[in-house]
Amino acid sequence: MSTTVPTARILVVDDEEPIRTLLAFPLRRDGHDVVTAASGAEALEEFDRQRPDLVLLDVMLPGIDGFEVCRRLRERSAVPIIMLSARGEEVDRVAGLESGADDYVTKPFSVRELRSRVKAALRRAALPAVVAGETPPVAAGELVIDPDRRRVTVRGEEVELTHLEFELLVTMAYAPGRVFTRDMLLERAWGGSAYRERRTVDVHVLHLREKIERDPRDPEYVITVRGLGYRFRDTDDD
Repeated sequence: MSTTVPTARILVVDDEEPIRTLLAFPLRRDGHDVVTAASGAEALEEFDRQRPDLVLLDVMLPGIDGFEVCRRLRERSAVPIIMLSARGEEVDRVAGLESGADDYVTKPFSVRELRSRVKAALRRAALPAVVAGETPPVAAGELVIDPDRRRVTVRGEEVELTHLEFELLVTMAYAPGRVFTRDMLLERAWGGSAYRERRTVDVHVLHLREKIERDPRDPEYVITVRGLGYRFRDTDDD
């Protein structure tokens, strides 16, 4: 598979003009079309107008904050969203991921780190669908995963998963019983663990369980392996 990163339209949202300039410069050097917004309301307007391929979103914005902007964007699009914040506490990172962000970057960060995360997000978004017929569906209990159609059903009802949730589920479901560490899952779904918090995996697994488990607090499909990571149910669990 090619590692070429596609050029993209990127929406940069920050209320400080020098920061917007600092963020936009390396992205434009990489060939991307960069548009900017200085507030939450402007970000929503520019998103509808420009239809960007990726959003860099600051948390602290006048009016509508970044968390709410992220939630609203996620209601209308699966576009990759990378949140930026000077608030590096775990509770803030978790809040960003729970609002629908794909990634969360704490300021200050290097240009190299920013470019790495943007490249990884764009590569994920550009991944082609699985070639029909190459990967058979897998069924476990009332859960059916069809990777050819990127379709998941639970008890006969289709559930909508984000790209990352789907990648995590497929990775584990096609190796039932195998324990995947958080670093392994970061590598598979995010394209690498560099610069990323392992807690990111936990938040996305939480969201995944809320969609596929009958009782997310007592999961039957995605099982926690304490101190290691996660595994998908196998025949020994039945």
